[in-house]
Amino acid sequence: MPIAIGLEGSANKLGVGIILHPSASTPSSPHDSAHSGDEAFTSKSTSPPVQILANLRHTFVSPPGTGFLPKDTAAHHRRWVVRLTKQALKQARIQLEDVDCICYTKGPGMGAPLGAVAIAARTLSQLWDKPLIGVNHCVGHIEMGRAITGAENPVVLYVSGGNTQVIAYSAQRYRIFGEALDIAVGNCLDRFARVLNISNDPAPGYNIEQLAKDGKCLLELPYAVKGMDVSFSGILARLEELARRLTTTTSASPWLDPDTGLDITKSDLCFTLQETVFAMLVEITERAMAHVGAQQVLIVGGVGCNERLQQMMGMMASERGGSVYATDERFCIDNGIMIAHAGLLAHGKGFETKLEESTFTQRFRTDEVLVNWRD
Repeated sequence: MPIAIGLEGSANKLGVGIILHPSASTPSSPHDSAHSGDEAFTSKSTSPPVQILANLRHTFVSPPGTGFLPKDTAAHHRRWVVRLTKQALKQARIQLEDVDCICYTKGPGMGAPLGAVAIAARTLSQLWDKPLIGVNHCVGHIEMGRAITGAENPVVLYVSGGNTQVIAYSAQRYRIFGEALDIAVGNCLDRFARVLNISNDPAPGYNIEQLAKDGKCLLELPYAVKGMDVSFSGILARLEELARRLTTTTSASPWLDPDTGLDITKSDLCFTLQETVFAMLVEITERAMAHVGAQQVLIVGGVGCNERLQQMMGMMASERGGSVYATDERFCIDNGIMIAHAGLLAHGKGFETKLEESTFTQRFRTDEVLVNWRD
């Protein structure tokens, strides 16, 4: 029963996860009460069964109106990685000799945070004499989503702070059908949150989602779908203009919605942003489904937690007789368990990252990875 430790730190979240891949015929063991936070969890996927022994995460939160700088994020990861690793081992109730490999995020992501985690993984690999497995962050999201939800061969919408891609599997590769041409959808949300001085705790996208629930006025924004690709920078620029107008509005000179006569609020801007960018994502996902003949959509990545995105995608899929799969924040937000899972799949096929090749990279395409653990 192979066990892997996964270290994730491509952005502002440091995750350490421990996973076990039992064989289908293996009887129950103490590991069957898999821990994820305070809840026991065992996936019911049609993929190889997985048992989550530990899934810990610590987030670097910057002040409202600011983003997270690479050097500060890397310092956060260095401060917390040893502590989280010790806590994960304790929670998993395993010994070092039980661990088969150390997996880490090779990329893509922010350079300095990736470097901090790569060094930690190399150190553990040498201290414990365990094989090292470099993992593509995007593939980690996809494989964890498949394992948790049981989606068999879905079109994947991968949406996060650094990536926006529509993906489908073919011939041992995850093929990219469409993507963002400039900034990722999560980056668009995060940067808009800074403009409105919205808190980064627990996450700017989450806080935008909550504000959007009170929005009533849908304003006009650019709608930038270019074939199978999307663009968000123009939308962000227009929203910045609208936000400046909102801050200069007074009771003597109100900004009213021409249709309803209601005052335009911060919530209306958040609502408008979500409705526009999510409609774009639904459109290109539906086009990919039609192209490959898929009936399933799997949403992964941090933005995939957004309930409004899941709802809009569900409406589209149901009209096509399909279904949508998504996970909660334990698995859609960056985490170490997805790195452990994808790394253990690769390790099972004989893959290993040599110490001299245990680098990290900010650019690592999803379709560069040989996915030889799938048919």
